[in-house]
Amino acid sequence: MSDDLQDLYQEVILDHNKRPRNRGRLDHATCDAEGYNPLCGDHVHVYLQVEDGRVTDIRFEGSGCAISTASASMMTESVKGKTLEEAKELFRSFHAFVTRDKVETDLGNGLGKLEVFSGVCQYPARVKCATLAWHTVQAALENRTDNVSTE
Repeated sequence: MSDDLQDLYQEVILDHNKRPRNRGRLDHATCDAEGYNPLCGDHVHVYLQVEDGRVTDIRFEGSGCAISTASASMMTESVKGKTLEEAKELFRSFHAFVTRDKVETDLGNGLGKLEVFSGVCQYPARVKCATLAWHTVQAALENRTDNVSTE
């Protein structure tokens, strides 16, 4: 990856950390879940409004590092408007992308802005930061009541 592209990616992550989108409680949520990363203390609560099998609204609350907050912010933008199956597939694609679970030449294709997290796979502890909100939204979509942990 070129230095210019890496700088751009860092700028996007810092912007979403400083000005997170869709941050705050969603009072009329139809499902929600809470996640925690015990290693670094990242905490996130994801709220969803699901109507007719589609995520019509999504918000998050919590505290964490820049990667965790930016990932939660960008996750909400990416999931909003998706069907439940599309949201679950996006989770699978993002998780495979940042963990490099799949060996594919087009691994990042279709992730759009989420590709800013491409360098996270080099730092296993940061993968947990980047995926916490995603595991939490997955739990909410599945109506699980257990607290999500990255451990």
